[in-house]
Amino acid sequence: MRANPCLWLFAIASRVLGRGLILTVQCYQLLISPWLGPNCRFEPTCSSYFIQAVRKYGPFRGAWRGVRRILRCHPWGASGYDPP
Repeated sequence: MRANPCLWLFAIASRVLGRGLILTVQCYQLLISPWLGPNCRFEPTCSSYFIQAVRKYGPFRGAWRGVRRILRCHPWGASGYDPP
């Protein structure tokens, strides 16, 4: 019995999207973050958290968790160790 082609296509698209998101954040880490300096209140940093969340939960749920984390990272927010 053959697998559903729609599920196969979704899995490939999800993998490509996840890699694209991770590559975008890695470019930020290499090109922009050094100019901004260490500003993140959390450990791991928000960009590292984003990458870990996408790897652990996939591109959709992982990106949502990463964006929520970035929105929590402000001077009046919490800080400390916060794993994905």
